[in-house]
Amino acid sequence: MSHHASGPNFGFPRGDARLDMTDLYAFTKPGDPATSIIVLNVHPSFALNSREPTTKEPFAPGALYELKIDTNGDVIADICYSVQFASSEDGKQTATVRRLQGVRAAGVGEEGEVIVQQAPVSVGQEALVTKASDWRFFFGWRSDPFFFDVNGNFNHMHFTGNDFFTDKNVCSIVLELPNSALGNNGVEIWARTVDKTGEGWSQADRGGRPMQAVFLAGDKREAYLSGEPADDDRFIEVFAHELEHTGGYTPEDAKGIARKLLPDTLSYNPGRPASYPHNGRTLIDDVVDPFLSLLTNGKVTGDKVGPHSDLLDEFPYLGPPHE
Repeated sequence: MSHHASGPNFGFPRGDARLDMTDLYAFTKPGDPATSIIVLNVHPSFALNSREPTTKEPFAPGALYELKIDTNGDVIADICYSVQFASSEDGKQTATVRRLQGVRAAGVGEEGEVIVQQAPVSVGQEALVTKASDWRFFFGWRSDPFFFDVNGNFNHMHFTGNDFFTDKNVCSIVLELPNSALGNNGVEIWARTVDKTGEGWSQADRGGRPMQAVFLAGDKREAYLSGEPADDDRFIEVFAHELEHTGGYTPEDAKGIARKLLPDTLSYNPGRPASYPHNGRTLIDDVVDPFLSLLTNGKVTGDKVGPHSDLLDEFPYLGPPHE
């Protein structure tokens, strides 16, 4: 389920759907190879075990939704784009985006260069787009582009091609930015949600590659969601255990695959065509089929579900939200 319901027992991290990261995408802007698009989706509109909507408020006020970018291969952020939302008395939300570089990028992005502030958050069909210099931003409800036969997964992986997400929504943060703002060369990207508690800032969810946090973190899921990619070697054993159990791998083979899946970052080079898992991730990349094949050691190779048909040809690229 990519990162949907990545919390304990297929719930939301800390029980808050607004803090649940669902998917991360990075691809070159169609028709403009000098520009990239990064999409961070959070807040699924429905829980897996309930048809009741999660909450109408798109983003958690005060929380930080961050894109971390490593430019030199040490899996420590050198650039951070941090988005924070505020709510007004009438329920409307606005967004402030900050950019941090160097040592500060690896910390919490509550302070940094303000790129845009008080940008409107979309709650209806119209996509409210904010422009600032070479940047474009979108924040708000959109149609969920992720596709997967969830019910088939819970039915012992007997897939029928019934896409659970075809009528579901997510809250999207979409950035259009020049490749130079990413460092131009190949980078590692991951995202996280950070909430302020009585003890200070605390990470609720994180990830770069799809599916892993839901299916491979096992009994270490809470530690995984609160961790950093630079420390992901400590999860090789638990990943390997899940691969042995589900796919019947030998311990040696399972550890070898786990090492390839960690650290949990999305590799992206804006100078090459985007296609998961080799480079970035587009909105139509099928991430489920190759993951199922890997997870089951080739016993299950797909869920018979394909990309959604409501994607747009222009910014913000995700389709309008379902009523």
